[in-house]
Amino acid sequence: MGPLRMATMPAPSPTGQPALPAAWFGTPAGGALLASEAAQCQAILNESRGLPWLWLAPLSPAAGDIRPQGRGLRLCAAERGWAGDAQCTLPLPLAGESIGIVVLQHALTAGSAGSELLAECARVLVPGGRLVLFALNPLAPYRWHWRGSGLQGAEPLTWRRRLREAGLQPELLSQGIGPSWRPAVSPRPQAGVGLRAAYLLRAEKRTLPLTPIRERRRLPAPGAVPAV
Repeated sequence: MGPLRMATMPAPSPTGQPALPAAWFGTPAGGALLASEAAQCQAILNESRGLPWLWLAPLSPAAGDIRPQGRGLRLCAAERGWAGDAQCTLPLPLAGESIGIVVLQHALTAGSAGSELLAECARVLVPGGRLVLFALNPLAPYRWHWRGSGLQGAEPLTWRRRLREAGLQPELLSQGIGPSWRPAVSPRPQAGVGLRAAYLLRAEKRTLPLTPIRERRRLPAPGAVPAV
């Protein structure tokens, strides 16, 4: 593992939440969305096939909400890095190709910081490992609930492009999840993003090329004896 870098915890705001965009998830509207994603999040983490998992979340979930099986590292957003099971900044204090599943639950941002985090997630994934992204839907009516918080949504096409740039192969379909307008728990996902508050997008770390490479014809060496 790489060196573990310590991060200072953020000062709380008057509401008791860290002064971060992720603090919105501590509001009733944000909590309803996280509760809608809880069952999916736990099921995905349990797919780690005996390998360690990595879960990056906006806030530390309430005790008992999600109890993934196996071994793993759960981190939540802090002012200068990540806190939770460890306190660190990038690069992540994990060995390369050591993680079976990475869950990025509203943990990515636009710009170079988000690209660096994606590159780190690709580095720690084993070949064949999967990354699952929970992202806000910028077209959902629910966006008015996070307006002014500093959070931003992006369409699946944007994240697919960024996943490919990080060396991951995203799936072509995404699943809408969470409420559409009112802050209510809506755990059942739907095919396609639709007007749901968030969506789920999967990607895989592949080691073999998608297009088969044509084997070159072997020319016999001069004077060689044909094989029997």
